[in-house]
Amino acid sequence: MSIDSKITVSGWVGTQPRHVVTQNGTSFTVFRLGSTKRYFDRSQESWVDGATTWFTVKTWRSAAVNVAESLRRSDPVVVHGALSTEVWESPDGPRTTLVIEADALGPDLTRGQATFRHTVHQTGGEAVHQTGAEASTSTPSGGSPLDPLLTAPLDPLLTAPLDPLDAAP
Repeated sequence: MSIDSKITVSGWVGTQPRHVVTQNGTSFTVFRLGSTKRYFDRSQESWVDGATTWFTVKTWRSAAVNVAESLRRSDPVVVHGALSTEVWESPDGPRTTLVIEADALGPDLTRGQATFRHTVHQTGGEAVHQTGAEASTSTPSGGSPLDPLLTAPLDPLLTAPLDPLDAAP
């Protein structure tokens, strides 16, 4: 029986996300996440940065493609996933890295705004981005774009903004 330790961390993307496709065709993206605790120091009457904790964040498959195309170094993010450690050897001896295998992640909207685009991933890592009545294609691995017939917009009922006044009580 395996028990995952789930964790949610907010912080900043510390390295440019690196997207890799393995020999068997599985996509993954990895980046470093720095999370710094801030606290109010009453003696100084100001906010002070505490120690920064660094994590390696890993995402797989379609989420990996989305992360590679969406996040950049210094972006504020929230990451939720399984916490583990990786031990590795350095010239100074063994080292341990905290790793989060992300189940969900995205921009930290307390620090900025974002626009969401639905994606429909096809074979080969290609993605169709759909926003309202528009659609565009991208190929993170540098392949050819998808057939235009596959980029039809989503049903307008699915993409229409929700009006809170229309919601049932």
